[in-house]
Amino acid sequence: MSLELYQFAFSHFNEKARWALDHKGIPHRRRSLLPGPHVPVVKRLTGKTETPVLVDEGQVIAGSAAIIDHLEDRHPERPLYPRRPEWRRRALEIQRFFDEEVGAEARRAFFLDFLDDGAYAARCFAAAFGPATRGFYALSFPLTRIIMRKQMALEPRFAEQAQAALRRGLDFVAENAGPDGFLVGDAFSVADLTAASLLQLVAFPPEAPPGLPEPRSAALQRWLGRWREHPGTAWVITTYRTHRPASAEVKE
Repeated sequence: MSLELYQFAFSHFNEKARWALDHKGIPHRRRSLLPGPHVPVVKRLTGKTETPVLVDEGQVIAGSAAIIDHLEDRHPERPLYPRRPEWRRRALEIQRFFDEEVGAEARRAFFLDFLDDGAYAARCFAAAFGPATRGFYALSFPLTRIIMRKQMALEPRFAEQAQAALRRGLDFVAENAGPDGFLVGDAFSVADLTAASLLQLVAFPPEAPPGLPEPRSAALQRWLGRWREHPGTAWVITTYRTHRPASAEVKE
């Protein structure tokens, strides 16, 4: 298999890359990593620590936007870039807005609440792994959580600005979605995929892999309750239900 996606299974930027591969129906393998232990693996590939990373016949592509651009070039079927130049420019502007102004702050807002229950967070991060790995990761997660909080500046003083950025994203989709739910033009595009992926944290739609372990933690339920009535949340749920295809992953 020439296409391999190195990913966090529980991550909205990684979901953006997964969705693009699945939208185009491109067979690929997924190499799931754990936050913390992922560092040497990803550094070997890119010199950095961020996921997702796509390896395509030896070529290494880092970051969800770069991955989508690569897929559009190599696999033009079922395009995510609109054909009309003005629509394409607008779709890429919306992608940049969500990538640069919403995505990281949405993650910060979420983790500030979600990581309060470390045992449940460890279950979510390690859900794609076997029992032995899940058990070891649960034991080591208190240290991983400290590192995550430091690296992502997960401090209560940033909660208000992080939630405000997430709310701007939800307001944007509620105000800009057309009659068919599309943010640009008359078809599903990179704009819709990016916005829905990076906002999925407010709802975790059932179509969004890998799903959530049950029972859900009190911290997660409080978080979801905060956004449940926002009209942008309804857009996220509908977009997932209508446009999130089945996985194109090839299992080992």
